[in-house]
Amino acid sequence: MIKRGISKRSFLGASAAGATLTALSAGGETTRPKRASRKPDLPLAWEFREAGTGKWLPATVPGTVHTDLLANGKIPDPFYRTNERDLQWIDKRDWEYQTTLEIDAETFAHEHIDLCFAGLDTYADVYLNGTLVLEADNMFRGWETDIKPHARRGKNTLRVLLRSPVHEGLKLLEALGYNPPAVVDWSEIGGLGDKKISMFTRKAGYHYGWDWGPRFVTSGIWRPVSLRSWNAVRIADLHIVQNSVSTEAADLTAVFEIVADRAGPAVLDLTCADNPDIHARTSIDLTPGINRAEVKFGIARPNLWWANGLGKSSLYTFTGQLTCRHASDRREIRTGLRTLKIVQTPDAGGTSFYVELNGVPVFMKGADYIPNDSFLPRVTHAVYERVVRSAADTNMNMIRVWGGGIYENDEFYDLCDEHGILIWQDFMFACVMYPGDKAFLENVRREAVDNVRRLRRHPCIALWVGNNEIDTAWQNDVPNSGWGWKEKYTPAQREQMWDAYKAIFYQILPGTIATHDPQRFYWPSSPLAAWDGHETVKHADLKTKQQSGDIHYWGVWWGQLPFLSYRKIIGRFMSEYGFQSFPEFKTIKAFAAPGDYDIFSEVMKAHQRSYIGNGTIKTYMERDYKVPTDFRQFLYVGQVLQAEGVRIAMEGHRARMPYCMGSLFWQINDCWPVASWSSIDYYGRWKAQQYYARKSFAPVLITSWIDGDALHITAVNDRLENVAGVLALVLIDFRGTVLKTIRQPLLLNANSSASVFTGTVADVLGTAAPETVLLRASLAAGHDLIAEDRLYFRSVKDLTLPAADIAVKVKDLGGEFAIGVSSPTLAKNLYLSFDDIDGTYSDNYFDLLPGETQIVQFKPAGPTTVKALEDSVKLMHMALVT
Repeated sequence: MIKRGISKRSFLGASAAGATLTALSAGGETTRPKRASRKPDLPLAWEFREAGTGKWLPATVPGTVHTDLLANGKIPDPFYRTNERDLQWIDKRDWEYQTTLEIDAETFAHEHIDLCFAGLDTYADVYLNGTLVLEADNMFRGWETDIKPHARRGKNTLRVLLRSPVHEGLKLLEALGYNPPAVVDWSEIGGLGDKKISMFTRKAGYHYGWDWGPRFVTSGIWRPVSLRSWNAVRIADLHIVQNSVSTEAADLTAVFEIVADRAGPAVLDLTCADNPDIHARTSIDLTPGINRAEVKFGIARPNLWWANGLGKSSLYTFTGQLTCRHASDRREIRTGLRTLKIVQTPDAGGTSFYVELNGVPVFMKGADYIPNDSFLPRVTHAVYERVVRSAADTNMNMIRVWGGGIYENDEFYDLCDEHGILIWQDFMFACVMYPGDKAFLENVRREAVDNVRRLRRHPCIALWVGNNEIDTAWQNDVPNSGWGWKEKYTPAQREQMWDAYKAIFYQILPGTIATHDPQRFYWPSSPLAAWDGHETVKHADLKTKQQSGDIHYWGVWWGQLPFLSYRKIIGRFMSEYGFQSFPEFKTIKAFAAPGDYDIFSEVMKAHQRSYIGNGTIKTYMERDYKVPTDFRQFLYVGQVLQAEGVRIAMEGHRARMPYCMGSLFWQINDCWPVASWSSIDYYGRWKAQQYYARKSFAPVLITSWIDGDALHITAVNDRLENVAGVLALVLIDFRGTVLKTIRQPLLLNANSSASVFTGTVADVLGTAAPETVLLRASLAAGHDLIAEDRLYFRSVKDLTLPAADIAVKVKDLGGEFAIGVSSPTLAKNLYLSFDDIDGTYSDNYFDLLPGETQIVQFKPAGPTTVKALEDSVKLMHMALVT
C-alpha cells in the first residue's frame, strides 16, 4: 500500500482543495468527469446442468444447485421426512452455470469492467467467452476480476464451473495423510464413512451437518453478481475512524482507499446527508496503484448510537466524493457513533468481562445465532427482519453470530444497527482443527481482511472472536484434557495442527484486526478465561473460584444436571447454554406424515441431530411434568419445559449482576424444521421460550426462587435511572383467594441488581398447602405495573390444578385483533393457537391468574374475521394434560 502526503486543511472558503477543483474543471474541458458505474444484481437469465452432461435447465442466481434442482422438479423437498439421505449424491458432482452477459456501448467504453461475485460456493472456475478469468476457493470472500481484455461489446458468454466440494475435500485429506478431528461433520450421512473433510474447505461448517442441522454440502453462485465499470480512478473503500466520541463532540477521520491508473491531482469531499453543516474537503496527489487519504472532520453534540433499551440507535450516512480531471467516483457509508470497550478488570471474584457502551456498563441479553436456512440464498430480507425484530421486541441487546455458519449479509447487520442489537462476531471456525499449509493460511488471511473491512462500519459489531470451542476441545498445554482429541494423534501430527491453530488465531486474525479495525476487541476462542495477547491462554473452567472470560455451560442438557444448577453455576459472561424442544404442530406437519407423529419414529429422529436429544427431553419432562401420551400435548409440554428451564438461567445470570454481565442462550433460530435448542422455529414461529425471554430480559426484572427452605427475591434494573415503587408479595390459591400480602417500598438503583426479599418457605406459606398456591411478586408505581413474577412451591406435575372455564372475547382492531381471555381459576401456561390461521402473538404460554383478564394482540398472516377466530381458537393449559 502506498501512503501519500495529504493536505489537512478543511474546506473553508477558498481553500487549496477548492483551487485544485477549479483547476480540474479548467483547461478547455467542457465535459464533466466520468463517474464510475456500478450495476448491482445483474438481471441475467441463468441456466445450469451437471457439468458436461444433459440438458441446460433454468437457474436462479443467487442460488444453489439443490434449490435449482428442486425448482425444476428434479428432486423432492430436501427437508421432508428423510429425503436428506437420498440427496447426498448432489455434492459429489460437478455443476456448471452459464448466462449471456450483455455489455452496452456506454459500459464497454470504460477502461475497466470489473466482474464482481459477492459470493461463490465454493470451488469455482469462471470463464468469459471461453477464457478462464477467475478461480475461487472460498465461500466467505468476494471475488472480482477485470474482464475488459476478454469482453466484447454486446453479447458475452459467462460460464461458472462449480467443482464438487466433497471431491476437493477428499483430495486434500489424502494429501495431508491423516484426518484432523471434527465433532459434527456427518460424514456417514454423506456416504464417506469416517472421512471428515469440512476443515479443508473455507465453507460454512454447518453445511456438513451439525447437532441441530442436516448435511447439505451446497454449491452455487450464492450471492449477487455485479459489474463495475470505471476510468482512471475509483474509491475502493471508505471508512470512518472515530478518534474520540462523547456527547459533546465527535472527532472523526474519513479514510479513503483509492485505486488509480495514473498520477495526478484530485479532490476529496466528505458530506453527511443527516447534517448539511458537515462538509470537509482536501486535495491529494494520486500515484498509480493504491492510495490512502484522510479527511478529518468533527461533529458537535453528536447523536450517539445506543443498544436496544438504553436509547436511540442513531445512525449517520456519509458520502465520500473523489474528483479528478477525467473521472470521478463517490461512495456512501452508514455508521453510528459510539464508544465500546470489553472491560477486563481484576476483582474479588476474578476478572470482569463486560461491555461498556458510551461509558456505561451494559448487561448483554440475547442469544446465539446460526444461518437461517441450509440453502442460504432463500433467506430473504423479511426473514432477517423477523429474527432481528424478534430479538429487539423481546428486550435483547446482543446476538452472537456463531463460527460454524457465515459472515452474514450486509442487510442483517444493517438491521442490527437500526434496532440496537450488538453483535458478538465469530470468525468462521468451529469445533475442528484446521490445516496449516501456506495456501490455506493465505486464504484465511484474505477472508479475514475482506470481512473485517466489509463489516467494520457497523456500530453493532462489538467484538471479534477467533473460533467456537476449539481451545476448550484441544487444550494444547494440558495432557489428557479437552475433548480427548490430542491423544488420537502422533506428536508430529499434534505439533502440525497446533502450529496451524497458533498461526490462525494468535497471528493472522488478531493481526487483521490490528491493521483494519484496531478500535475493536479480539478474543481468540469462545469460551476462554484469559489471553495474554500472544500465545498464552487460560482455559475456561467453571470449577475454579476465580472466574474470568466467557463460559459455555452444558451441565444442563449434556450433563443431565437439574435446571436449578443454572442459578448456582455462573461465570462472568455466559455465552452459551440451552435446552431443546420440538417445534409446534404446524411445523411438524410441514416435514412429517401422520404416521410419523411419535418422538421416536424414524422421521422424528431424523429431525433430531443431538444423539441424546428426544430421550433427554423426555427425561427432564418426567422430573417436573406429567408426560403426555398425546403427541400434540407432548409438543406443548416440551416447549414449556424448555422455556421454564432456560428462564431459570436467564434470570439467574441477571440476578448475579455485576459479577455476571452477559447471558446469551443457544440458540434463537433454526436452519430447517427440527427439534433443537431454538426459541424460534424454521418458519419463524415463536416457541414458548421466546415469549419467556421478553419477560426474563425485561428492563426491570423481579425474579424469585426457592433454595432448600429459603425463598429469595432479587430485583434487577437495567435502566439508566433509579426505579422507585412498592414491592408486593401476594400469596393466592388457584381459585383466586388471597391468603397473605406483604408490601414494602423499594428503590432500585440505576443499572444494578439487589436482593429485595429473603424468607423461609414455611413462613411465607403459613398453613397453605404448597400444591394449591402461588406467590405473585410485583413492583408497581401507583397503578403502573413495572415488573412481576410468579413462584410455585411444587413441580407442575405435583400441583393440584383446577379445571379452568376460560372465556374468550375477540375484538377487531383493523388488521390486528385483541383476544381477551379470563377464567375464575388458574389456567397454567395457557397456549392459544389456530389450526388453519397463522400469525404472531404478543404473548402465549402464560399463566392466566384467576379472576383476571389477559389481552393478547394477534396479527394474522392473512385475512380473517372475529367470528372465524372465536370459532377456531384452541386453548391448551396444564390442567388438560393427560
